[in-house]
Amino acid sequence: MIRAGQESEYQSARMKAARRAARGWIPDEDLPSDEEIRSLVHSVTSPSVMMKGDRFDHYRRLLLPLEQVKLNPQYHPEGDCLNHTLQVFDLARHELPYDEEFLLAALLHDVGKAIDRKDHIGAGLAALDGYITPRTVWFIEHHTEANQLAEGRLGVRAKRRLEASENFAELELLSKCDRGGRQKNVHVPEVDEAINYLRELEQEHGE
Repeated sequence: MIRAGQESEYQSARMKAARRAARGWIPDEDLPSDEEIRSLVHSVTSPSVMMKGDRFDHYRRLLLPLEQVKLNPQYHPEGDCLNHTLQVFDLARHELPYDEEFLLAALLHDVGKAIDRKDHIGAGLAALDGYITPRTVWFIEHHTEANQLAEGRLGVRAKRRLEASENFAELELLSKCDRGGRQKNVHVPEVDEAINYLRELEQEHGE
């Protein structure tokens, strides 16, 4: 109940969950402790549980909640973060259709917004740890800086650090797609279509 956002405190969640399960009153001593609840929440949200299946299944799980993340209409007339993400991916595959690492960055760059809006890059990279390459990590880690650079808002030192990377040209492309993927009422691929496109790329590269 806490994870679903219906309750913000363990005590209230504990009592409601217990009543729902037992359909009646339960003595306090029979209720789970805060530590037991925390342990259970951790056990069902830990990577070993949530990330069962292949890496593409994991990407899909991270993407779907983005539909519930509403964006500032002043900058994002497209509405929700999933629509934005799929627009960015579609633009990216027209730019570099065979660069899987680049395309993954386009598809996954905002997944952290469904986890922690205050630090969506850090949250996203933590959720993707072990599931993307260092190159894709670098793209996601620096995509907001690339947007700032394109808008003339990035400092000189940060600009030089980005330009020193061998992946700078692709980062600029990702920023172009990110800024371009903010259109209202445009057709976007389905999540499964994007995932299947990447699966096929992996198969082609593995041959």
